[in-house]
Amino acid sequence: MLLKRIPSRGGFWQGVTGGVERNEDPVEAAARELIEETRLVPSDFQTIDYSYSFPVEDRFRYLYPSGTEDITEHVFMARITDEQEPELSEEHDQYRWCKFDEALSLLRWPENIEALKRCNRLLTSGNGA
Repeated sequence: MLLKRIPSRGGFWQGVTGGVERNEDPVEAAARELIEETRLVPSDFQTIDYSYSFPVEDRFRYLYPSGTEDITEHVFMARITDEQEPELSEEHDQYRWCKFDEALSLLRWPENIEALKRCNRLLTSGNGA
């Protein structure tokens, strides 16, 4: 599933993303962000051995604590039961359940594309969520 950011936050497609809060590890943050942004509760959750960093754009600096220069994203994969449909937060205005090739064509950032490829490799090898 991909989410489309609202225009004021870039208007691009991506997976669920978000920051780690105080006293939270990346796994806890990923589960919380999934629920906050989509109201989806995973039946299984898996850490992917891939993370990347990028500089905070000036236009989005207000979204982060003062002094934040770079954002590190850790990649996770969640299995969602067929009975669930997302309820989007105010950060996104669309969602789309995609097959792999469609998702690749919608993603804008090379790191998101690489993350999706790694998740797909795990799923097709039988080792994924």
